[in-house]
Parts: sequence; structure tokens; C-alpha cells
Amino acid sequence: MAQKSDPNSKLIAENRRARFDFAIESDLEAGIVLTGSEVKSLRQGGANIADSYASVEGGELWLINGYIAPYKEAKTWGHEERRRRKLLVSRKELARLWSATAREGMTIVPLRLYFNDRGIVKLKLGIAKGKKLSDKRETSAKRDWARQKQRLLKQNL
Repeated sequence: MAQKSDPNSKLIAENRRARFDFAIESDLEAGIVLTGSEVKSLRQGGANIADSYASVEGGELWLINGYIAPYKEAKTWGHEERRRRKLLVSRKELARLWSATAREGMTIVPLRLYFNDRGIVKLKLGIAKGKKLSDKRETSAKRDWARQKQRLLKQNL
């Protein structure tokens, strides 16, 4: 039986380039502190997280350079499009993120921005290590070979 999709859960923005540029080791879900006009703008689908990253500063986790389009109905009380937004994670996860970035040289990359099943904005973060050019070529070659293999199997059937 097909599952009914929840009308509240909705993908807002996805960073598709992250999986190409980084080798994602693990991921986690974080809440995000937003103003009212930002949430209304996200409901209309105006966001971009492709150029953004997360950073642990002063014992807090921040989303830096994430774009949320202005909400034109909130003229006077609007928001700044590329402001730093605080991310909400547990203290244990924050310590793990800090050690991964400071000691192991990892990067915290936003993967998806979405509304969960309760209608709350969440951000899926990936703890990643940057790929070198040769690694990117190798990934591309593996993907091309997998496509070619599927074509050959389809022709033989």
C-alpha cells in the first residue's frame, strides 16, 4: 500500500553540489532560528543553500551565507537575506561537530532545508571532507560505468 505524503513535509532547498565536492561521512538534523518573514518566504520556496556552510563559533553553531528571499508583504519588518542564522543542536552533537572541524579538518555542509512532518523548518547537515580533483574524476567515472552497465543489461534482456 502506498504511503500518503504529509502535506506539511516539503523540501525547500537542496545542495546537490555538496555530494560532488565533498565526501560526506555522517549527517544530522538541526533546527534553525528564523523570523516570521523568513518562514513565510520559505513557505513560498525562496531559499538557496548551495554557497553556504556551518561553523561552530563561541560554543554555538551558525549557518553562514544561506540565502532566504525577501518576503515582499513584510515591507518594514522584513529580514536580511544573507544574515547568519543560529542552528539548534544538542550539546553532545555540538561537541562532536567542534572536534570534527577543529581536530580532524572536516567541514559542516548543509545538504537539505525542509519542513518536517510537524511543519517546522529543519536543516540536514553533513560532516564532510573535501574531495580532490582526482577523487571527483573517479566518482564521475564510477557513475558513468554504472549507467553504461545498466544500459548493457537492459539491451541483453
